[in-house]
Amino acid sequence: MSALPSHMLGVHAAAGRPLPAAMPGLDYELTVPQDARQALARGWLWLGLLALVGSGLFSILLVLSRTPYVNQWLPAANFFQVSLVLHVDLSVLVWFVAQGGMLWSIHGTRRGTHWGWLALAVAAVGTLAMALAPFLNRGDPVMANYIPVLDSPLFLGGLVVFGAGTALLVLRSLLAAPRLGLEYDGRGALDFGLSSAAIATAVGLLAFAWSYAVLPTALHGKAYYEILFWGGGHALQFTWTLLMLVGWLWLASACGARVPLSPRVVVLMFALALVGVFITPYAYLAHDITSVEHRNLLTWAMRAGGGPAIVPVGLAVVYAIATTRLDSDTLRPLRAALLASVLLFAAGGVIGIFIQGSNVRIPAHYHGCIVGVTLALMGVVYKTLPA
Repeated sequence: MSALPSHMLGVHAAAGRPLPAAMPGLDYELTVPQDARQALARGWLWLGLLALVGSGLFSILLVLSRTPYVNQWLPAANFFQVSLVLHVDLSVLVWFVAQGGMLWSIHGTRRGTHWGWLALAVAAVGTLAMALAPFLNRGDPVMANYIPVLDSPLFLGGLVVFGAGTALLVLRSLLAAPRLGLEYDGRGALDFGLSSAAIATAVGLLAFAWSYAVLPTALHGKAYYEILFWGGGHALQFTWTLLMLVGWLWLASACGARVPLSPRVVVLMFALALVGVFITPYAYLAHDITSVEHRNLLTWAMRAGGGPAIVPVGLAVVYAIATTRLDSDTLRPLRAALLASVLLFAAGGVIGIFIQGSNVRIPAHYHGCIVGVTLALMGVVYKTLPA
């Protein structure tokens, strides 16, 4: 992979404003390393892209399962729910973790690169097992929040293996994280954000293990998996949010825009989100995981922790892009990805404020936020190409 340096971007700011390249402290850019880390990042990118392809194929099966006559040829009468489970897990869980792996490979040092490859291999094996489960060992679909599952040994085993690969990825990412001092430039702020995302993922994995250890064995089906994934699922939302914010800042700078936030302020925004994720272990210590208080505290933490960071950064990058004129058509996809990401994520957030009960606002909120993150990560992929 290679990312063009700022002096080759071929853009200029609005009249009277100096080029961002002349202000390195405000240049929110990551440099793609030209060594073994590049190949590792490429591997995680391939896993993410293959997961999206698989998700797309299962979305076609979703349609076919509702098509008269054609649905008779599918493996099961409930194949709509089966396909929906794989569509969600591949397009959200696997795709987001893989893109996190790509970004952590780019920003980290070369320390423990072999552990990074092992993490990728383990995660890929787990993903393959989950993708094959509907055809080899289907089980009943359970539409739990955050991570819907097929209640079968092959799918659940694949999910555990994927989780082990993710744990190795996070451990290696934290060990290889660049040293951060007290003074930050734009690159340092992005490094802080990516390290914060890795920590949030570690908290999420800890929450999954904690829930599994203390969950009452009398629970079964959706009630069991809903509680199992609730705490960790909330923590992972901080991971996705931090990755998205890093993507927004990188894309804005790549377009030649000067984001009107200093690196210190950006670090503060990331720190606010990181503080929010540490409410997760407190919720486990303070309340029984089956209690309403536990559930509500985690929901409040997600809303309170993410908002203070998302709104300022979102407004700043939109202002920066709106006041910057592009000279090169090659930068238009980056700008389009950034603006579409901010717009859809904002729409999903606004819809979420008005959710009352169970209605169509819930999937609208979910898809707005998820697609907002996806578009930011797709823009980052486009920025790093050719891979």
